[in-house]
Amino acid sequence: MQNTGKLDATFTPTARTQVERLPERGVYDRAEIYKILDAGFFCHVGFVVDGQPFVIPTGYGRSGDKLFIHGSAASRMLKSLSGGVKVCVTVTLFDGLVLARSAFNHSMNYRSVVVLGTATEVEDREEKIEAVRAISEQIIRGRWDEVRPPTEQELKATTVLALPLAEVSAKVRTGPPHDEEEDYQLPVWAGVLPFRSVPEAPLADPRNLPKLALPKSIENYSR
Repeated sequence: MQNTGKLDATFTPTARTQVERLPERGVYDRAEIYKILDAGFFCHVGFVVDGQPFVIPTGYGRSGDKLFIHGSAASRMLKSLSGGVKVCVTVTLFDGLVLARSAFNHSMNYRSVVVLGTATEVEDREEKIEAVRAISEQIIRGRWDEVRPPTEQELKATTVLALPLAEVSAKVRTGPPHDEEEDYQLPVWAGVLPFRSVPEAPLADPRNLPKLALPKSIENYSR
């Protein structure tokens, strides 16, 4: 499912993806944007139906220059998007609290990506399986090969949508706080409180068969 054609090294900003507020934080480099997308697995999908906006959280997967989301065939979101409704998908990675010497200058360090476009349903069986696999591998690498593959009935009950990565931009904040020059003389601690997502000890299903070893996908889990 990888796109074998040569892709531009950067996304061309559009009127909708150009970062206007603090433009120095805008990122359009394709490799950097894909790095952010690949570090996450949770997105928010925004769309409008009959004048009512919705923002739905869901998992995703990336393969080549496409983003995949999936869910029940009965899902209102997926039905709406497969009908051609325009979509905005956002992915945000939170890296830390930025603590300044004034309340006004407090901030956060983050990496975020915005994807705009129109999604299409993946209907070819083999492409659908590969898309579902991409989502599974995005969430936890190696898990797909450890579990039972989806049945035909499960595939039929699942809708998979592909969103081309064409109109895309990222915004990134890093580093310490930016205070007013006179505030640097205040006796107030300032700096960054870093955050990172760290998995805790796995909790086995009480209905596991006896003496099952921890699978490699969990034992070696990292992001």
